[in-house]
Amino acid sequence: MLLLAVDTATPAVTAALHDGSSVVAESSSVDARRHGELLLPAVDRVLAEAGVKLDAVTAVVAGVGPGPYTGLRVGLVTAATFGSALGVPVYGLCTLDGLAYASGLQEPFVVATDARRKEVYWARYEFARARVGEPSVDRPADIAEQLAGLPAVGAGALLYPEAFPDARGPEHVSAGALASLAAEKLAAGEAFLPPLPLYLRRPDAQVPKNYKVVTPK
Repeated sequence: MLLLAVDTATPAVTAALHDGSSVVAESSSVDARRHGELLLPAVDRVLAEAGVKLDAVTAVVAGVGPGPYTGLRVGLVTAATFGSALGVPVYGLCTLDGLAYASGLQEPFVVATDARRKEVYWARYEFARARVGEPSVDRPADIAEQLAGLPAVGAGALLYPEAFPDARGPEHVSAGALASLAAEKLAAGEAFLPPLPLYLRRPDAQVPKNYKVVTPK
């Protein structure tokens, strides 16, 4: 087994290789505006560090978000392209689940990432491997009361300490954590998400009002 994991759902652009036992190489950088420029070089770095070529990969794991429209689709399109070119399966994992897994917490907690517009993408967890319900997007003040007393993980929690007073790292997801989680799920025969984007809201780009359609005569 050689899993290639990628995630671009947060400002972190991250890639990793996992051999079924452990992470053998990982590369991460944080730049919310350069996902498209940074992801393929990150993949090249982890392949070089592991001393393997791309055709050694047996499956691809992609973080499906939730995340902003533009950044999120970079990782998913790249994962789909690799899967198609190599003829290997592509597995989807919730990015919040990767952060939860990396936290290692064995108590109830919340994961929150920055959704911009003064909102967070968030989900509750019973422990690091058990999410409660589906991810949501809300203003921190609107969910602070129902999450009171819970530790919080992720950049969204760190951005809004008034709503998440017990905020802590990891700040961004790592592909190494996604790959490790995927390896555990594969070994246990657990289901994955389809490798499709989990947006939770419409993209920022909208068709202008009073848009005039021009048709040829």
